Amino acid sequence: QVQLVESGGGLVQAGGSLRLSCAASGSWFSSAGMGWYRQAPGKQRELVARITAGGTQTYADFVKGRFAISRDNVKNTVYLQMNGLKPEDTAVYYCNAQLAWGRGTYWGQGTQVTVSS
Repeated sequence: QVQLVESGGGLVQAGGSLRLSCAASGSWFSSAGMGWYRQAPGKQRELVARITAGGTQTYADFVKGRFAISRDNVKNTVYLQMNGLKPEDTAVYYCNAQLAWGRGTYWGQGTQVTVSS
């Protein structure tokens, strides 16, 4: 069973930092592509950052230079370090797993990030 549990969200002032964590269950983690998406009220869910099983990172243009995605295959956890937060970064952030060999895509329950101006 695939379980993804996000943590680390909260309220922060503009310019501040947060680190999101996504703890994953199962031995599938090390071979899966992992990502962070976000959804603001009234908007579509959008990609923030992804990291492949091999560690290649991809970022949305709006977070380049501010956010960093990383993974720990021993702890089965993927992280999103968010620096220089802006009010427009306010959203629910979701962890995403794309399992290898077409075994499906899974989502966490989301964690709220609110950035005050």
